[in-house]
Amino acid sequence: MLIEINSEDPQRRLIKMVVEVLKKGGIIAYPTDTYYGIGCDIMNKKAIQKVYQLKQRDKNKPFSFICSGLKNISNYAKVSNYAYKTMKRLLPGPYTFILEGSKLVPKIMLTKRKTAGIRVPQNQICIALIEELENPIISTSATMPDGNIFQDPSLIHDYFKSRIDVVIDGGSVPGHPSSIISLINDTPEVIRKGLGDVSVFE
Repeated sequence: MLIEINSEDPQRRLIKMVVEVLKKGGIIAYPTDTYYGIGCDIMNKKAIQKVYQLKQRDKNKPFSFICSGLKNISNYAKVSNYAYKTMKRLLPGPYTFILEGSKLVPKIMLTKRKTAGIRVPQNQICIALIEELENPIISTSATMPDGNIFQDPSLIHDYFKSRIDVVIDGGSVPGHPSSIISLINDTPEVIRKGLGDVSVFE
């Protein structure tokens, strides 16, 4: 199913419809402030396994996930004062922060070092979905097996067919990755330079 949702002012009825699919363990494709993402409810283990199969990804490489804001992040990660101040300055935006996961995060979503990648995209559709679901959503880019990234939601829909339950058409997205910054032990480390400005950490 391909549905169009207004990226500036997401229609509540459509958001609720997509969230019903997520609650039943469905997989969705949705716009972010970087790429189109593929995701599911992080509390649904079966759905997470489906996303691993879809992405043909090694189980030892956890996906990052998106939260609706800083308050939401503090439920799923250990946030020091330094991390809080840093994220408050930069989020929402095209950053993925690596933090130590809290006990609420399913083990399948954590690295061996118990860390997780967390995003708060500057995209109203993402925020509306998480607020309605009340759980974070997995965030992994919608890619073909050859690594090429889909920019057009109708192509995602045509390629994955019934393997993705809902594809949200939320208009065009930048098509560049987020910057990844580790904040473990309050020692910022730039792991990948992407759309987000990382000069403050260098």
